[in-house]
Amino acid sequence: MLSRLRFPVERSRGRQYPEPPHPYRNPFQRDRDRVVHSRAFRRLEAKTQVFTPGLSDYFRNRLTHTIEVAQISRTLAGVLQLDEDLTEALALVHDIGHPPFAHAGEHELDRQMRRFGERFDHNLHALRIVESFEQRYARFPGLNLTFEVREGMVKHSRDFAPGEEPALDAYLPGLRPPLEAQLIDLADEVAYNTADLDDAFFADMLTSDEVAASVPQFAAILDTVDTQFPGASPKERFHESLRQLVDTLVSGVIEGTVHQAGLAGVENVDEVRTFPRRLAAFTAEAAETSRQLKRFLLAKVYEASALTDGRSRSVEMLAELFQCFLDHPDRLPLAYQQKAGQEPLHRVVCDYIAGMTDNFFRRIYEQNAGAVRLVT
Repeated sequence: MLSRLRFPVERSRGRQYPEPPHPYRNPFQRDRDRVVHSRAFRRLEAKTQVFTPGLSDYFRNRLTHTIEVAQISRTLAGVLQLDEDLTEALALVHDIGHPPFAHAGEHELDRQMRRFGERFDHNLHALRIVESFEQRYARFPGLNLTFEVREGMVKHSRDFAPGEEPALDAYLPGLRPPLEAQLIDLADEVAYNTADLDDAFFADMLTSDEVAASVPQFAAILDTVDTQFPGASPKERFHESLRQLVDTLVSGVIEGTVHQAGLAGVENVDEVRTFPRRLAAFTAEAAETSRQLKRFLLAKVYEASALTDGRSRSVEMLAELFQCFLDHPDRLPLAYQQKAGQEPLHRVVCDYIAGMTDNFFRRIYEQNAGAVRLVT
């Protein structure tokens, strides 16, 4: 496969604060463990993925989604003969910067920050978490992760040119990340497309035949399932088809990445970095299937009133709480009031809200924005 492109752990640029080696865990394994034991990782359990907990106890949350991404990512790395530990660490950390209320919450925090000429991006916020917000060690701030994991956190979704993101100039702008980091976005795409189909099916928002009408690859799989299991129940029919769809998309990433690496003629990690485009890719057929799934889910699920009504109210509450803390900084916890003496208030408010779980946000909202509204 692609063992020649595997990132050699012994070539890691190391940690910001030097540490002695561990007797039986390599640096990327230690990074993985530090992420799993962090507070930010545990908070993912109470952050919405797509469906709010009130609809069902069985739907994915941000943590279960992350576990599924890690499973797919490790499978990809194993088959491609890349570094599984680096890939798994990146998969586990890839969503820890998400605020409450999924992408709607991220968009609203970004809108609030743009009022001050800044922005909110969950990947950049994740970097702030692991570099300073997590305080678990006496010798250094943050988790002191290896350079490659921190680089992959900010590059797994996109590349950036020198000077484009001044705060990220230390992370080799203009170069591609290792192939292990390039896999994460594709694993994420496979995980959320198929998981959202699964959750929407059990929410009675779609049927197997409706998916098949919009996604030819799923239709072909469903036809095979109907032939193999003519007496299957609708639930069994859907599950069999979904399982095969996951396999098809994962295989599409493996085949597409091997093909692109072969076309590029790259022979080592350095050539992966300097190549003008990313090499991790779906095959053309799998990429089209993924696009069709996204279009179907957007029309049938993401824009359904069952989700948009609650999403709209959550966004309104986030804006209200943000403004409440700007107007009444004394309502912030003491540690954040102290930070406001060293950083702009809007940045401190953003950091505080971004770290909240959905339920904790609602409690803080009622204690602050709700209380202020009643008084006025």
